[in-house]
Amino acid sequence: MFRYPLTLLSLILFAGLPANSSGAAEPEGPPSMPIAFSVKRYGAAGDGKVKDTGAIQRAIDTASAGGGGTVIIPAGTYLTGTIFLKSKITLQIAAGATLLGSTDLAAVMLTGELWFRVPETIKFVYYGKLKRWVEGKDLILSTIGDIGVDGALYQAMEFGGEVIEQLPMAGRFTICNMAVEAGAKSGIIAPDKITGEYLQGRVDQPYEQLYSDNNATYREIKEYDVSRIEPQVAFPHLPENARGISKVGDVPIDQVVIGSCTNGRLEDLRVAAGILKGKRVSNGIRLIVIPATPQIYQQALKEGLFEVFLNAGAVISPPTCGPCLGGHMGVLAKGERAVATTNRNFVGRMGHPESEVYLANPAVAAASAVLGRIGSPEEIQ
Repeated sequence: MFRYPLTLLSLILFAGLPANSSGAAEPEGPPSMPIAFSVKRYGAAGDGKVKDTGAIQRAIDTASAGGGGTVIIPAGTYLTGTIFLKSKITLQIAAGATLLGSTDLAAVMLTGELWFRVPETIKFVYYGKLKRWVEGKDLILSTIGDIGVDGALYQAMEFGGEVIEQLPMAGRFTICNMAVEAGAKSGIIAPDKITGEYLQGRVDQPYEQLYSDNNATYREIKEYDVSRIEPQVAFPHLPENARGISKVGDVPIDQVVIGSCTNGRLEDLRVAAGILKGKRVSNGIRLIVIPATPQIYQQALKEGLFEVFLNAGAVISPPTCGPCLGGHMGVLAKGERAVATTNRNFVGRMGHPESEVYLANPAVAAASAVLGRIGSPEEIQ
């Protein structure tokens, strides 16, 4: 049985390890073998005892402050070179994280171990110059549109290339967050100077930086010229139904949601506010803005973004998953359509089974709220 260190937080994770020359993950042992990760920091494998209850309580307090990994990462809890287990959706940057059911999570807390099959890795390389209004959300939607929602089934998706190297952390988080929508076990981006600058002031402990070997073997390498990618819209009822904004046509809407773990960061709110400033949402349109965390909420308030949203006719929600999973704060009725910056648009995902969700970036979402239909920021700028 192969064992690897695991930082266990009672509510946290996604699994991605850089590829090595065998095309598998970095740990030793045959890549086809299931791997048992043992708790190192908070418990001991097999003894059923938690050794640092204070640390786990801090993890619970952190996770309860907002949307999953959106809270955990800025809090400095989730570092490169660590592995997290999470009971919901994820994001990861050269840290390990994986999606678990509640039963598996309970077993981990009881035994300190969990079995994984080390995934093969598909590498995605992006080059060229981004068009205006194109960001991380469009890159991942376009990619999922290319490979399908099962195109990376139980694989690790490694994102790289000159475009990724220049992409800010917010865009990287969005890309990795949606890797699971292609069926991936994880999404990873190698840490670099931008990662290091982001972690400054957020962490007070050493962390390990992991990279793929120069001679790594991948299951597949796919390359994309981003100059050919325009803002994307994923039609119902799968994220793979992505098409460029110029091919959307006339699609009237009832609601716009800007937020979630995918696009509820401060950078996303700034983009949306830039589109909405001095404008009003179209008659009959509900615009709901959901900052991802209390910290983002406070900073958006300080920067005057809320004033822009309120003047435009938006409703501002406290941090919550809310409408993304059809919980509250924007549940759709029968026949209603929504444009959302969330990550999933399955049948009934945001409410009634006969409602529709269209996925887009914050700029497209904000512009659509003003237009009353799905549209491009170019139409109102």
